[in-house]
Amino acid sequence: MSGFKSVFAEHLTSYVALRRKLGLRFGQQEKMLRAFDRFVYEHDHQGPLLEQLARSFAMAVPDVTTTVPFRRYLVVRQFAEYLATFDPSTPRLDPKVFFRTRTQPSPYIFTEEDLAHLLARVAEFRQRHPVSNRAFHAMLGLAASSGLRLREALALDLADVDLETGTLVVRRTKFDKDRLVLVHATTLDVLRAYAAMRDQIPGANAETAFFLGSRGQRFQVHTVEYLFRQLMRKLDLRTPLGKRPTFYSLRHSFAVRRLVAWYRAGAKVQARLPALATYMGHVHYTSTSYYLTATAELLGVAVDRLGAVMGSRVEDE
Repeated sequence: MSGFKSVFAEHLTSYVALRRKLGLRFGQQEKMLRAFDRFVYEHDHQGPLLEQLARSFAMAVPDVTTTVPFRRYLVVRQFAEYLATFDPSTPRLDPKVFFRTRTQPSPYIFTEEDLAHLLARVAEFRQRHPVSNRAFHAMLGLAASSGLRLREALALDLADVDLETGTLVVRRTKFDKDRLVLVHATTLDVLRAYAAMRDQIPGANAETAFFLGSRGQRFQVHTVEYLFRQLMRKLDLRTPLGKRPTFYSLRHSFAVRRLVAWYRAGAKVQARLPALATYMGHVHYTSTSYYLTATAELLGVAVDRLGAVMGSRVEDE
């Protein structure tokens, strides 16, 4: 049962089903379409999907930025294009009505010293639950050394972690694809140490999740984010704009450190971006180029590299 009630209910149901058959998760989009359905139903709209209806829905949720209205309008506009194939009275909605800012906040790039302090502080963290604390410690180390997304780390099952070879099977990632991730030897040691203690958690034998909380259940995203915020406050770390680093900063830091290492080794970084993109689970390597953040270290290495190139050219002349 779809649950849609508005005049568009039948087409909304078939549209969501079609998008899912195409292999898309479509979770957030479906939520917005359900909100749109309620909006249309509550306003007793019976006509075609007109521009003003889409705009009114987009602006129905107060937001300090243009991001939410942009996304709501975009989802409805894409549905309208589908609807037009069945109802010719559906007009083409203006794609330029809403704009979203593409300015990315300055990330926090963890230095090696930062990471050492972070992992050392975790050892003092939540002493009441030493086993789940070891899980949190291993999770942070894994994210910092492999760039895994938080949801990817939490979704790992016992069968996905090969403690002999250090290979992880990351399933149904952000783009609904599976990939293999090889972890560093030191990270593997940490995962093995946690795994050796995991069975001490009550109810662990009944769970397939690799990382378990103190109650023997898979860690929840909000729990880890809360613990990470506490940790950032204890370490008093802030981004250039004064914000606390998020768990995602570990992924960003991993990518930047990898790029710095390649620059220092004299490697052709642009040629290696596709490999990094595959490792990190990006569909296109252009997404990985986002991590070419202008950190002081990365800029310094780039300047040194440029200076060496220019110097060799002068000598050749």
